[in-house]
Amino acid sequence: MKCAIVDAYGAGRHLPAALLRHGMEFIHIRSDAPDWRLSYRPEEFTVDLKHEGDLDATVARMREHGVGIVVAGAESGVLLADQLSAALGTPGNGMRNPLARRDKFAMHEAIRDAGLAAADGFRSESVDAILGWADERGQWPVVLKPPSSAGGDNVYVCHSAEEIRDAYARITGNLDRYGRQNRIVLVQQFLAGTEYYVNSVSRAGVHRIVEVWRYHKRSTGGRTIYDYEDLLAWDDPAARQIADYTLAVLDALEIRTGAGHTEVMLTASGPVLVECGARLGGGQMPELLTRCTGTNQVDSLALAIADPEVFTRQGTSGYQLDAYLRCVNLITERDGVMPGADAWAAVRALPSFDSLVLNIPEGTLLSPTTDMATCPGTLYLCAPDRQQVIADYDRLRSLEVAGLYGD
Repeated sequence: MKCAIVDAYGAGRHLPAALLRHGMEFIHIRSDAPDWRLSYRPEEFTVDLKHEGDLDATVARMREHGVGIVVAGAESGVLLADQLSAALGTPGNGMRNPLARRDKFAMHEAIRDAGLAAADGFRSESVDAILGWADERGQWPVVLKPPSSAGGDNVYVCHSAEEIRDAYARITGNLDRYGRQNRIVLVQQFLAGTEYYVNSVSRAGVHRIVEVWRYHKRSTGGRTIYDYEDLLAWDDPAARQIADYTLAVLDALEIRTGAGHTEVMLTASGPVLVECGARLGGGQMPELLTRCTGTNQVDSLALAIADPEVFTRQGTSGYQLDAYLRCVNLITERDGVMPGADAWAAVRALPSFDSLVLNIPEGTLLSPTTDMATCPGTLYLCAPDRQQVIADYDRLRSLEVAGLYGD
């Protein structure tokens, strides 16, 4: 039996090697609209099929290669992976409402129907209708974004009707990350609180929580961006509360087989879903996570695919935090230039420095960071001493302000 990975981009590029370690063969399926900005390793695939829009034709080719399970490697592959799995009759996710695993409005309606806390929202092609919803609700700010946004793409926090009109024009005047025109805009209540994300793996409805992280955000250039996130201990009270809510969300969205990346806001009244992706979480560093917790989401997914009996016996056993880990998004607050190797020496010299992933080639002109697409890269700080991680984070931000990206 082989595994088909749909859009092995971004975090999905780590899955082939993990499957090989578990003795599992695989092929690649490319959707018609992947996110080409994410990394991809075509050399790892001996079979790389492009889906041309004909589901039956793609399924027939997959049967020829002995595919027995299908998983999404990236957000762009979520819906196609579900469709292919259902057509093949292989273990997969529930198909009563598959759109709820991709469309943020349908997603919140699905969890609300399951009795879970959800954000109020409305979607429309009309800015006047969106303004009418916001005015009638009478609670500001509100959030505007494309219903199928990803990576913070075209997400705006609006405090007035004027800001709504401006955000609406920006969203509908742009393509999404997959090259499609934004025509419908989602408006949602603003969730105040502390945001977390949970990486999970499921097989046949048995879920395992692999990581729980706490986000820290900051405002720059009128936008709220991700600053850094900290990996939490499993026995952290907030982590357990978020994990329990996430397990219920996975069930409500019928995420039964595959990875999950769930973002949750812990509000004054309890956890509320931000969004849930039926795929691996971004920014994966599998070896680093294994050093910190003994496992990682990519390897857990490979195990669930290759040996479901062993995986289901593990269940929701949690993890042991052996070192403090902070994932830091690089931020430039003004125009600059992507530095060369020598400029990163001071960053690499930080005592808790572990790894640096750069998103943009050396010498590229930089604009101020407003989302993940304009983020220069990601830094991982890891140490047994939490205070060392905090001190090194502060030093990094000082280096950025002092001219890391040019004067």
